[in-house]
Amino acid sequence: MVERCIGMGITGILSYKVTVEADISQGVPAFDIVGLPDAAVKESKDRVRAAMRNSGFEFPLGRITVNLAPADIKKVGPLYDLPILVTILKLSDQLRANIDDSVFIGEITLSGAVNSVNGILPMTLEAQRLGFKNIFVPYHNRSEAAVVKGIDVYPVKNISQLHAHLSGQKLIKKAETEEPNRKKENFAVDFSQVKGQYKAKRALEIAAAGSHNVLLVGPPGSGKSMLAKRFPTILPDMTFEETIETTKIHSVSGNLPNGVSLITQRPFRSPHHTVSAMGLAGGGTTPKPGEISLAHNGVLFLDELPEFSKAAMEVLRQPLEDGVVTISRVSGTITYPCSVTMICAMNPCPCGYYGTGVRKCTCSPREVIKYLNRISGPLLDRIDIHIEVPAVSYCDLSSEKKSESSKEIRERVNKARDIQNERYKNLPITSNAHIPAGDLQEFCKLDEKADKMLENAFKKMGLSLRAYSKVLKVARTIADLEGSDIITTKHIAEAIQYRSLDRKYWNR
Repeated sequence: MVERCIGMGITGILSYKVTVEADISQGVPAFDIVGLPDAAVKESKDRVRAAMRNSGFEFPLGRITVNLAPADIKKVGPLYDLPILVTILKLSDQLRANIDDSVFIGEITLSGAVNSVNGILPMTLEAQRLGFKNIFVPYHNRSEAAVVKGIDVYPVKNISQLHAHLSGQKLIKKAETEEPNRKKENFAVDFSQVKGQYKAKRALEIAAAGSHNVLLVGPPGSGKSMLAKRFPTILPDMTFEETIETTKIHSVSGNLPNGVSLITQRPFRSPHHTVSAMGLAGGGTTPKPGEISLAHNGVLFLDELPEFSKAAMEVLRQPLEDGVVTISRVSGTITYPCSVTMICAMNPCPCGYYGTGVRKCTCSPREVIKYLNRISGPLLDRIDIHIEVPAVSYCDLSSEKKSESSKEIRERVNKARDIQNERYKNLPITSNAHIPAGDLQEFCKLDEKADKMLENAFKKMGLSLRAYSKVLKVARTIADLEGSDIITTKHIAEAIQYRSLDRKYWNR
């Protein structure tokens, strides 16, 4: 006799249906799980056996074989405990219920309680897409699952409660579908707290409006980190699609806080410079999202950029260009989205004062060159905006003039993004930084004088093709902030200024 139950599996941020089959036959009592299980799945038999006995159920005697289909995909984690237990309850006639239209997900403790698991949101979305009517999830995952409409979510605290529900004795109350909380977050930091640095704030406004990567170069104490930490306060509102995709990544990585149904604020990730290449890009025996994927639809802040290892910096090149990172292992290939705005901060030399005029630089020319050359040309080329952050003058510090608030800047950013959303409504992009190369001429139209200015800059500065497109995209964003359809000379001139800093320090 064979009984079946439906569970779900996770590969990357994608979910798939897992059919749990159980068979019992005569012979020496045994309990085997097949279907390419990992160690955590194999240990399910011990958890299920103890949980059944401690909850008042009888564990059947005989040779039990549990198969997890499809058998060619590796099953990872304890999320199969609940469907395995339900299947065995049916197999031993301790549960008689029609569960063909239901999905079961959860880890079981030895006492029979149901613990939370990672990846509930993508699994619930897939179950709903496949047409299942009910899904039983751990109680602590109820908020996350309840976001999905079109499927009834039942939060389970323990297996006795689940048995009573399926037997019709005492029904579990369905989790209510929750709308994402769109209430604006009251940030503890604000751009109004930043004295001076008008050029840097202007550059960050452009970066926020067009999702452009930024490099901040300046002496210690000039406010580079301060500016970067306030950058999220001027970012545009997330769309519903962005919240779903961002939440899926944090869900599978186990970073979603308890009680949070959706991430509605753009992520801000600031890894330490000792982070490994795998920590940034993701990986492991069972590949997990790295920092660049956890920052998807948000900000990746790399402070003290030259202090990062060469491998860590170079691993960012392809993800920054493509918006996805692909991790290949023996067990398979997984792709995570990583569309981020990267903010980098650095000193111009080891002591921090080369070329700043604040105080005398104590570094030798060789040390300065060695320090700057830790950042490769290809990586530097992928950063749209290079801006110098000078030391703040006493006049700015002591000024009582009120600086512009994040709210005021964000209003302009949202208007520019609305223009872009309308422009790219038929394309899978939402910002100027991601305009496909083939569409540059269509969306970045220049007047005659602006075209001539860009041509002269291209020849004199020796811009690469990538740098040329970056200048054009930044100019498009500057024009959007002004509400201009055509890119003019002043837009091009400002965009070119943001590509000149590398000539001062790197002479490239």
